[in-house]
Amino acid sequence: MTTKTTTGRKQAPAVPAGVARLDQQLCFALYSASGLMTKLYRPLLEPLGLTYPQYIAMLVIWEKAPRTVGELGEALGLDSATLTPLLKRLEANGLVTRRRDAADERRVLVEPTAKGQALREQAKSVPAALACQLPLKPGELKSLHATLTRFIGELRKAAATSPDGD
Repeated sequence: MTTKTTTGRKQAPAVPAGVARLDQQLCFALYSASGLMTKLYRPLLEPLGLTYPQYIAMLVIWEKAPRTVGELGEALGLDSATLTPLLKRLEANGLVTRRRDAADERRVLVEPTAKGQALREQAKSVPAALACQLPLKPGELKSLHATLTRFIGELRKAAATSPDGD
């Protein structure tokens, strides 16, 4: 229900006491920031043929290979039901190979192909290009990153010890 002000303009009803406003929620601020960051990445990753989730998976694979699917999932914070289709698409695009570990058939190893490794060179310009679009100074970005990294670590601890933790 809306009300009219003395100027005749419609006004949203007041938020009842004790009801949290969306714009005051940390979870929504983080959700919004994540979506907007992904949106900024899109035009930078499109020429590489990568989506943002594929890009971050490739970053982890480029850091150290081969990696198990479990290691990738842990590094990315993704479960295997989400990660497996992503890796299948990367494999279909010729960027990675997946193979069973000869020492332990239960483990699947992932590593970049020559094409995937060559893509790493093209992707090196992405972080700097993105940083140019961000509305914070380098020192502010570094401080924000440190705060968020610490926050994520604490959230992971809390999630691991919660009754619903995996």
